[in-house]
Parts: sequence; structure tokens; C-alpha cells
Amino acid sequence: MRKHLLLAVSVGALALPLAACNDAKETATVAQTYGPSPTLPPPEHSWIPTVAIASVNRWPDGAKPSAANGMAVNAFATGLDHPRTVYVLPNGDVLVAESNAPPKPDSGFSIKGFIYGLAQSRAGAGVPSANRIMLLRDADGDGVAETRSAFISNLNSPFGMVLVGKDFYVANADAIVKFPYREGDTKISAPGVKLADLPAGPLNHHWTKDLTAGPDGTKLYATVGSNSNIGENGMEAEKDRAAVLEVDRASGQWRVFASGLRNPNGPAWNPKTGELWVVVNERDELGNDLVPDYMTSVKDGAFYGWPYSYFGDRVDTRVEPRRPDMVQKAMSPDYALGAHTASLGLAFNTGNLFPQEMEGGAFIGQHGSWNRKPRAGYKVIFVPFKDGKPSGTPQDVLTGFLNDKGEAQGRPVGVRLDKQGALLVADDVGNTIWRVTPAAKSASR
Repeated sequence: MRKHLLLAVSVGALALPLAACNDAKETATVAQTYGPSPTLPPPEHSWIPTVAIASVNRWPDGAKPSAANGMAVNAFATGLDHPRTVYVLPNGDVLVAESNAPPKPDSGFSIKGFIYGLAQSRAGAGVPSANRIMLLRDADGDGVAETRSAFISNLNSPFGMVLVGKDFYVANADAIVKFPYREGDTKISAPGVKLADLPAGPLNHHWTKDLTAGPDGTKLYATVGSNSNIGENGMEAEKDRAAVLEVDRASGQWRVFASGLRNPNGPAWNPKTGELWVVVNERDELGNDLVPDYMTSVKDGAFYGWPYSYFGDRVDTRVEPRRPDMVQKAMSPDYALGAHTASLGLAFNTGNLFPQEMEGGAFIGQHGSWNRKPRAGYKVIFVPFKDGKPSGTPQDVLTGFLNDKGEAQGRPVGVRLDKQGALLVADDVGNTIWRVTPAAKSASR
């Protein structure tokens, strides 16, 4: 144990400067890692991963992110406990999942595990999970929630939420649970009923399970991330993971709807085409500009490459054994979102509050890198769509989550439109829900 501790200290002391030396040189501009055809440089390999952690220094009193020209932002609610995702009920009440990773069993010491744990702790992700969904209510319509209540407590690292009729579903880290809901409820005391187990287990590397309902309400769609970076824990540990699952509401039975998606989140229906879209966090340790995260439509039965390849047929030579048959069938994603941006939130602009040219486009919450120099993400962006496909360059919506010292004042995660069409953003480091509107409409709804 003492030997491990000494090694850990020396690795912690060396990792940052060595990574900085190896990765100071840019191979592509950030802009080139966005879009339908991103620039993909040759992979780089290093036995020490790049570590560029934005340590936490939360928003000073009265501070807030910077909104894009023509937009305004205000705090809808503050003082939350690691808010990760947002859901809006039909009556306008806003639900917030206060959550973090479930406790992990002690699997022994590893250099990579130590560095990753250090990164998570310094990035503000080391806090215990509140395991709670909070309800926020803005009864007077001024864009600020004046009341809050614990809607559901004693959950297990909740993330995804969806209401279908009178049934409210929560995606915990290990299962989908159903609760009864009546309009206007501020608290649910009835015990949840498990609809379906989800891939979990003691490892459960990507623990977030996001959730949406199909258009006719008969099916749910749950996202499940991989149990590793590139399958290094064995492909048996990846069974039914790195996938979108289709869950039958009546029976709880599920099947893999789409696979090869390393860490999908933010499932949302494209208002123009009716397709299901997700944002996906891609693999690490191939350099600053590999591999870009992305958003994509997900087609029934499709495979998107992980872990054998990325962006179609680009083989990841680290993965053994090779699977040329899987590489051959891998589909390329629709739109790259920048390498290591940790894009976690996706919401289509289906309201009419923002300008007409933003209709049908996508808001994306980028949690921000911990392993890229210079850092990427740490903002909310908007991608315009035309005829149901991304069209044009991304536009910044909220920035300033990093201060002038490179410290994280906040980190955006889930995004959602409220009942009036304003954008709500969960900030898990700033413990705030931000509300974004066109500047002319910021004072009222």
C-alpha cells in the first residue's frame, strides 16, 4: 500500500508536465474538429495520458456565463447539489436530477485509474451523489424559480427522466423505475416500480443512463455508455453497452436499438425527420484532436464503430483482436462536435421564442475536456439545421465557464427547452440552472 501511495504521488507530480510537453503542439484547429467532415490527424500515442484539469473555483456572487450577442442569461435556480439533467413537465414545472456516479468498489491501484480519479476530483466530479430529483416552480413567470421541493428522493444516481401519460420514468445507474404522477404534484412518495434492469454491475464505467420516450409512447429509449475507453476490460464487460436500448413499456423487455456508440447521451427526436438523435463522447488517448465527439441520428440496427473504428472505417489499432467485419459495417456519424468536448446535452429548438433561423436546430451542452491542451468545450453551442440535417458552423450560446485563470466556475451538462421555449442549462459545478432567452425577451415570458 505504501509503495502504491509513493508511486501515485510521483505519477501525480509528473503527469501534468510530461503531458504538457507531449501535447503542447496543436495538430488541428478546434474549428476543424467540428462539422460533417472533420479533420482527423494521425493518432498519437503516449503511456501517460494528457491531463489538463480545470480545477474548480465556483461563480462569485452575482457572476454568470456570457451569453451570445442577442441573447440574455439569468439564474433560474441556484444552490443545487450537482445538477446534471433537466426535464420540463407539461404544466411548466422543471425537474432537476441532482446526481453523481455511484460508489465504486476498490479494484486495486493503477496509474491510469489514479490519474483519472485525480482529474475527476479536481474537476468537481468527486462529490457524493444526492440521488434526488428536485422540482423547481416559477409560478409568477419572471424566469426565476421561487419554490423548490424534493420531488423524488433515495434514487440511485438518476440521470434520464421522461413522463408518459401518468407514468414518470427515471433512469437510474442500474435500472428504469416508474412512479405515478398527477399534474401539479410537488412530491412523489409512492415507491418506484422497476420496469427494467439496465447494464450496470460493479464497474459501470459510464454510469449515466439517459432516457426519452418514443413518439407513440409505447417504447422508451435508454442510452448506455461503455465500460472502458477502448474495450480494455474485455468485450464481455461491454455486453449491451455503448448502445441505445429500446425498452417496451408494457413488458419491460428491451433490445439493442443501435450500438458502437461509446458514451451516448441526450436522446432527442429530430422535429423535421422524426429520427432519434444522440450526442456521443468518443475515445481518449489518441491526441489532442482525436477522436471528435459527435452528434448523430441513430438508425435501428446500425453500428457506429466503437471500439474497433471511429468515424466510419478508421481503425483503432490499439484494439485487439481486430474486427474487420465490424469496421466494414460501421456508419459515420452526422456531425463532429470537437475532440474531448464531453458533449452531454442535446435539445432541439422546437419552440418559437428564438429567431426563426434557429428553428429546428440543436442546443448542445459541452461539459468540457479534462485531457486536452488547450482545453475544449466548457460551453453551450447551437448547431443550425436545414431539412433535418446539420447545416453550417456551430454558434456559441453560453461561454465564460472558465475564468481568466483557466479555473472552472461552472460546467454545462443537460439542456432542455422550458414551456415558453427558453433554454435551460444544468451547471453541475456551479450548482445552478441557467435560463437563456433572446435579449429582448429576457425580462418576461
